Amino acid sequence: MVFDIEPLVASWDSGQRELDQGVESVLARAGSVPGVRVVCFATNSSRRPSAPLAGTGVRAVYLASAGKPLRTAFYRGFPRPGVVIGDQLGTDGALARRLGYAFLQYCPDPGGIPAGPRLMDWFGRLARPLLFTRPR
Repeated sequence: MVFDIEPLVASWDSGQRELDQGVESVLARAGSVPGVRVVCFATNSSRRPSAPLAGTGVRAVYLASAGKPLRTAFYRGFPRPGVVIGDQLGTDGALARRLGYAFLQYCPDPGGIPAGPRLMDWFGRLARPLLFTRPR
């Protein structure tokens, strides 16, 4: 499981405390799902948790400045099948496609989305047919 940080784990404008609590909460929940072996948190920002990740029975990885969707080497040793959970088709969705993972898109309330992510969402919607249309 690969989780996008903003806005799934912590909101875009949140501080360190919300990030730490969000990471801890997701790890606790994902660790209780049968079959989950790796939980990865990936963000293109430089945000990092304040303490090392402590997964309960799962491998926990945090990738800051991940370079989604261009850099995939970080994910090479991850088990298959997998899933990327995020809000952006252009980054999270494209990463899922490159990894051969499923993509679950989270759609936050449009009123709370900052300008940058809102613009990325618009471009992602344009790219949807290229990324997620099955060839005939």
